[in-house]
Amino acid sequence: MTTLNKIWVLAEKQGALAELCAGGRELGQEVSAVVIGSKVEADKAIAMGADKVYWLGALKADQMLEDYTKTILALLKQEEPNLLLVQPSRRGKLLAGRLAAGLGTSVIVDAAGIEIADDGKVQAAHMVYGGAAFRTEKALSETAIVTVGSGTFTALAEDGSRQGVVIEADFVEPATKVKVLEKKIKAGTSVNLAAAKKVIGIGRGFSNKEDIKMAEELACLLDAELGCSRPLAEGVDWLPRERYIGVSGVVLKSDVYLAIGISGQVQHMVGVNQARVVISINKDKTAPIFQQSDYGVVGDLYKVVPALIEKIKAVKQ
Repeated sequence: MTTLNKIWVLAEKQGALAELCAGGRELGQEVSAVVIGSKVEADKAIAMGADKVYWLGALKADQMLEDYTKTILALLKQEEPNLLLVQPSRRGKLLAGRLAAGLGTSVIVDAAGIEIADDGKVQAAHMVYGGAAFRTEKALSETAIVTVGSGTFTALAEDGSRQGVVIEADFVEPATKVKVLEKKIKAGTSVNLAAAKKVIGIGRGFSNKEDIKMAEELACLLDAELGCSRPLAEGVDWLPRERYIGVSGVVLKSDVYLAIGISGQVQHMVGVNQARVVISINKDKTAPIFQQSDYGVVGDLYKVVPALIEKIKAVKQ
């Protein structure tokens, strides 16, 4: 397998950084992490799989991630890595675009798979047409920049005995920047659906928000995480966006996915087509989801789910 000499990774969250470090180890010989955070986080990146860490210090209260564009760009031009993997958070995408512009290239976005061509260039596959197809693109620049979603790579177990180098990088003040006036904490969840082994997904088959409680009870009994289709996260706002499964949400790699009251539109199904087993409950026997399910139950979820809950409770007693 062809590998690259130098791969860099950049992420806002530690979990995403761990996955990108693992991906870097698969694709390259040397992995360097760009860390904006505490010294503890910089040292932890070594344990996650990085050989080098370029530590840019902690993000100050009046700073934004993109303020580090010139700093990171200077490092990229100096070290010339073959590939930069970036977490596709909102700020991460913005930073990736700015870095690509500074290098005179473009970003390959939302890669679902990356390989190295025989000529040493980076090739990445990502979904197009709302998830109906995959397109493979090859980066022709000396440094390829690719955003990689959660679950594409599997994080390695942290190894505190790993040896690496932490390099402190000087901050390059941007010529112009956005001034931070105020920051507010956004309510959210720490759920990581991409790493879950069992997931229950709910859709518009649920008539009321209060009815989600029975799905939560079922998830608890099965030791599963709860996810949803897009309308429940971005339409009626019954669940946080972190639980949205689909083409522009989370892509699952679970052992089991149980869909309840979900019709099975393509935008949702591209988020579950990597699950090993798909089970569906829907009262409409013609629902598209049955065509992509390993097992299906045609029935009213308000009858099927309570029956499942009682049966599981009886078995566990």
